[in-house]
Amino acid sequence: MRPLVTIVIPFYNDPYVEQAVQSALSQSYSPIEIIVVDDGSTQHAERLAPYRPYIHYLGKANGGTASALNHGIRHASGEYIAWLSSDDLFYRDKINNQVLFMRERNAWISHTNFNNIDKNSQVVKYHAGVSYERMIDFYRYFLSHANPVNGCTVMMRKELFCYIGLFDESLPYTHDLEMWGRAIQAGFSFHYLNEALVGYRWHEAMGTLRHQEVIKRESAVTWQKVSYAIGRISAMME
Repeated sequence: MRPLVTIVIPFYNDPYVEQAVQSALSQSYSPIEIIVVDDGSTQHAERLAPYRPYIHYLGKANGGTASALNHGIRHASGEYIAWLSSDDLFYRDKINNQVLFMRERNAWISHTNFNNIDKNSQVVKYHAGVSYERMIDFYRYFLSHANPVNGCTVMMRKELFCYIGLFDESLPYTHDLEMWGRAIQAGFSFHYLNEALVGYRWHEAMGTLRHQEVIKRESAVTWQKVSYAIGRISAMME
């Protein structure tokens, strides 16, 4: 029997949300559970009305992406958890290929390559993710303050959170980076599937562009913590 996969979609005032949901519903894999967490939206929630019979729709007060992810994870029934931002897309075989990849390797956490797409969902860069052949190179990317893991390409066993905890809700923008550091420090290897299975959307309203200065300040603290943990592991592999 194939394992249930839960796709958690945090949503806050995003006009692209129905495209994200449709990409989740269009997966070639089953069984899938889709949880959309409305993080206190005041706009665009009506776009989800046609999809409500096919998704689990959870509402909450606004608390940021980490809190929305955690809310979805707590309600997830899947053996595996995938995170899809409400402005990004999963390609049709994303879940299928990644589940097969993880089960073959008995992996607890994995990530994939991705394409950059524009506001019209057109690809502007193919295979935009970092590629590496050795784990030492993966760690070196972190140590150079370059995060090689796109959060929306990640799939995790739900059981992983029992060992390392949920996302840090005190970090509005670097909760993903901090989580990867904790997973690595706890001894969980990031398995990499070098297939572009996600469309990562760049648009003028994305938080990465709108909050650059705040992100820069928060990142400085998070990088210090992550680099220390990964540096110790990297040194042992040299």
